[in-house]
Amino acid sequence: MNKDRNEKNGSMTVEEAGRKGGEETSRTHDREFYQEIGRKGGEATAESHDKEFYQEIGRKGGEATSENHDKEFYQDIGRKGGEARAEQRDNDD
Repeated sequence: MNKDRNEKNGSMTVEEAGRKGGEETSRTHDREFYQEIGRKGGEATAESHDKEFYQEIGRKGGEATSENHDKEFYQDIGRKGGEARAEQRDNDD
């Protein structure tokens, strides 16, 4: 039997329904839709969490990144950031 089907009655599993719903949503909505729901989610999160929450997730993210990347990665992103910042300053003049 199809692993995405409930063995008892042949209906969709929650996983399959979620995947199909996500695929349909991505077909019917544009980038602005996702930006808007992301903005709303960020605002809701900001209302329900404090500074320490963000410090903790930042620390965890930094640790995970440092475990997965080497010195060259940090040199590259530092160079790109410096170039982008210099371009911003040049455009501000």
